[in-house]
Amino acid sequence: MSQADATLPRVSYNPDSQQTTALRRRLAELRGADVAPRAMDARALAALAANPGCRRRALLDGAGVDKGALADALGSPAPFGQSQFAFVRGHAFEARVKGDGGAELVRLVHARTAAADTPAPEPGGVSAPDLSAPGPDGRAERTRQALERATADGGWTLLDHPMVRLDVAGSPVHLEPDAVAVHPDGRWTVVEIKSFPILDGSADPAKVGAAARQAAVYALALEALGGRVDDRALLVCPKDFSNLPTAEAVDLRRQIATTRRQLARLTRLEEIAAALPEGTTFDPARPPAELAGSVESVPAAYAPQCLSTCELAFHCRDRARCGGAVEVLGREVRGELGGLTTIGAVMAAARDEARGTAEDSAGDPAAAALRRAARLRTEALAAAGRR
Repeated sequence: MSQADATLPRVSYNPDSQQTTALRRRLAELRGADVAPRAMDARALAALAANPGCRRRALLDGAGVDKGALADALGSPAPFGQSQFAFVRGHAFEARVKGDGGAELVRLVHARTAAADTPAPEPGGVSAPDLSAPGPDGRAERTRQALERATADGGWTLLDHPMVRLDVAGSPVHLEPDAVAVHPDGRWTVVEIKSFPILDGSADPAKVGAAARQAAVYALALEALGGRVDDRALLVCPKDFSNLPTAEAVDLRRQIATTRRQLARLTRLEEIAAALPEGTTFDPARPPAELAGSVESVPAAYAPQCLSTCELAFHCRDRARCGGAVEVLGREVRGELGGLTTIGAVMAAARDEARGTAEDSAGDPAAAALRRAARLRTEALAAAGRR
């Protein structure tokens, strides 16, 4: 333990204190009396922020429901997830990056994100506080104290797997970044360690974007502590086809602004839970028919993008298809169709059948565009037939 560690007060925290609130009790009832909560990570939170209109996912994630087990019980398993090989490889790479007390990792932080006049870390000059404490709330408090002390000390500090809190839809969520580096000037830099490679100086843009969204979630949680959070994260990956680490700074400003705005749009969990029928439960041990009714009692906002981020997406897609919802065509198409909410209504508008009905589309620009497209298609087919 470092000298800074020795002066930090030990945390005394009752991990059960928040479990007595009415919301916590209600969420436990929804999850199932004997079902342990599933922790929400930054990846799930970033996906939730990308679809803030989905009350279903907000409630299930907030209640700690295992959506994978729920999808299995409903007969719509999600065939995605990290392979065991990738999981082991990622842990091995992270251990290598953080070896030697994190000296190599802090060197990368200095090289890619430090100010020009910031001195490089000296051998043995990186502080690594002990963040152990009972329960996630205890660890979060311990992290807060360590960040406060490291900022005041004015040296290089590396926090390995700190714990931070972020309020999501009125409920606190605990998050665990790979690492947070504290610069001598007091800035805090989020470090994301990934096992996908940086080849010839570039990486898969989709994977980099996903890592940036996760880092933005961590940055927001750190901002809540009052620190000066760097608007760049350090992304550490294997170089080319080796296991040697390389790193790049990733600008988080756009992701932070977007995530903050989307999280603010989330409906509070108390409001969603209050609208549910009596006896609603998402316990995977319940009969499939009962579970299906419980799931359908919470409004969803399905989009094809959900298929790669949510375990319940295949169930939601099947329900959307059965109802002929235009959401199955994608968010962009849904936005262009205005008040036409079903594929049947779209086809009727294109055939000019909706006039004078409850779904009258005479003054709807989307319906007018559909009728024009239908006429153009008919004319093009007729012209092709005359050739």
